[in-house]
Amino acid sequence: MPELPEVETVRRGLTPAMEGEVIARADVNRPDLRWPFPENMAERLTGKRVLRLRRRSKYILGDLSSGETLLIHLGMSGRMLISGDPLGQFVHDHPAPEKHDHVVFHMANGARVTFNDPRRFGAMDLMPTDGAEAHPLLAALGPEPLGNAFSESHLVAALKGRNTPVKSALLDQKIVAGLGNIYVCESLFRARIHPARKAGRISAARAGALVPIIRQVLTEAIDAGGSSLRDFRQADGELGYFQHNFDVYGREGAPCRTPGCTDTVRRIVQSGRSSFYCPTCQR
Repeated sequence: MPELPEVETVRRGLTPAMEGEVIARADVNRPDLRWPFPENMAERLTGKRVLRLRRRSKYILGDLSSGETLLIHLGMSGRMLISGDPLGQFVHDHPAPEKHDHVVFHMANGARVTFNDPRRFGAMDLMPTDGAEAHPLLAALGPEPLGNAFSESHLVAALKGRNTPVKSALLDQKIVAGLGNIYVCESLFRARIHPARKAGRISAARAGALVPIIRQVLTEAIDAGGSSLRDFRQADGELGYFQHNFDVYGREGAPCRTPGCTDTVRRIVQSGRSSFYCPTCQR
């Protein structure tokens, strides 16, 4: 599933084609994805101007001139693909429709934005812009890791006394929004913290030091266009490249990249997810 850097990369790719532009026509080609689409979705989108595209955790939010906000979740295999952008940001002509093109936005500027989702684990919804943060998918989310609310004091307090592994704690969206398996593994490696260490047993100094490390990892991933594993593509169809910079994720059995370390990357399974780490560097 795309994590925060991938979703932010897609949002940035959509901005020149959609933000400030009118949806001349919206085609909704099926009644549902993971959940049913909102009632009269095509009619509620057609003719509306996209005032702003923003991101909350792993969700893209489009504030519309109608006073509603479109929520988009990419799910496991969802892709937002742009073609025909008259601004010259994208070189692709409009492709022929494909089987899994479930929602298509025909923009008044000539761009076409297609939501393609073979596995149909993605989702879209419409809600009033005022109070959008109260939406059931957003209400319980913790602070954004790149925002000011995600501070050293916040993370230290959130981890204090917790008996769960630190890996599980950082995946808890109530503690910090948008982190997923890949970037937690990478952050814990840089922080030299074992993924199975109990969160409550990590000192305040080490817990606080995780904050700038998490921000650095996410920023580097966004700058690289995210990580392309399986289905992920940027909005212009290009791959992300951060996977080439992984220190531990997916590198089981490979040499540790820490200078002077002679150990190899190991893998354990935590709550059904693979955790990658160096047993020498991470304690």
